[in-house]
Amino acid sequence: MNRRAAAEDFDFFYRLYMHPDINPWLLYEQMGKEDFRPVFDELAGRGQLFVFQHEGEDAGMFKLVPMKHRNSHIIYLGGVALHPAFQGRGLGEMLLKEVIEIVKAQGYRRIELTVATFNEGAIRLYEKSGFQQEGRLKGYTYLRSEDRYIDEFVMGLIL
Repeated sequence: MNRRAAAEDFDFFYRLYMHPDINPWLLYEQMGKEDFRPVFDELAGRGQLFVFQHEGEDAGMFKLVPMKHRNSHIIYLGGVALHPAFQGRGLGEMLLKEVIEIVKAQGYRRIELTVATFNEGAIRLYEKSGFQQEGRLKGYTYLRSEDRYIDEFVMGLIL
């Protein structure tokens, strides 16, 4: 089950975004709570952050960012993560299946995402869920903590 994030979910999102096993794959560098608060407030305030729950427990997260104008049929999927305690149980597939249903119900025709070219587990999961690699973005993401740029694949799913 998925639900939109609320103000009381801040600590859950902070712990997930800053978890050492998850943070390297996400958009934001490690930061303190006071610096993360405006990031969370903006995304949650726009209704773009979601909590993925399993058996009543907060297990993961994702964000859905609608595109505009001529791309208004597209929604961007980002920040997909499961807490390590919930990994390895097929919940990633369940999360993505629910995301696809949410997006279909909202009338979007396409879901797109980017993923580090060396994040093999995520790539396999996305492909298993129907996403296809569509291109490579060279030097797309800068990892300040490692002082390097990485390539990412663009992946899409036509609904």
